[in-house]
Amino acid sequence: MRRTAVATAVVLAALALARPASCAVGCTLNDPDRDIRRLFPGATGYRTEFVSIAERGGRPLAARIETRLGEPLDPVYEALDVSYAYYTVLKGNAVVGFVHGVNQKGRYGGMQLILATDLRGAVVGFYYQKLTSPEAKRFRSEAFTGQFKGLTVADFDLYRSASAEERARSPVSRIKDPSERSADDFRATLRGVMKNLILLEVFGTTKQDD
Repeated sequence: MRRTAVATAVVLAALALARPASCAVGCTLNDPDRDIRRLFPGATGYRTEFVSIAERGGRPLAARIETRLGEPLDPVYEALDVSYAYYTVLKGNAVVGFVHGVNQKGRYGGMQLILATDLRGAVVGFYYQKLTSPEAKRFRSEAFTGQFKGLTVADFDLYRSASAEERARSPVSRIKDPSERSADDFRATLRGVMKNLILLEVFGTTKQDD
């Protein structure tokens, strides 16, 4: 997958030159060849696409995202012109999944939350590419991150429901804060993962039924 990594670097450089200084590229993988191979061991390649809220729908789309999240987008971490990187993972010519990340404001600084999802948008892998927290080890543990496997954006929508009964039925409600004194970062993680899955859906990246 080395050639694709070189192409990705070229695309990033071109974006940096083409976009105004106020624009940012959000949460690209540190080493796409290595990271995608780890998340999808059978992958043979990938395609990279950069998508922003501004390009796909602007303020009306942002308002829809905010309604689902239940709070405004952060003007620094979630500006409308931030380009999100989407990696479409291939096995031969077949698409087998997606890898995508978001920046999320945490208590001690910015987080970078990376998800691997299948063709229907269910989580098959989750890790922190960046996390500044005195309890980072607890958050990065497989015992915690593994609880997100299988979750979809529908599970988070149910968790955000006004009905206590529906919230209790969501598997998100059973995820436990792994920390002792970092509840803010736990809540930020849930928000960031939900935002990541919402963006995957609204950008039209997941494969829908006919």
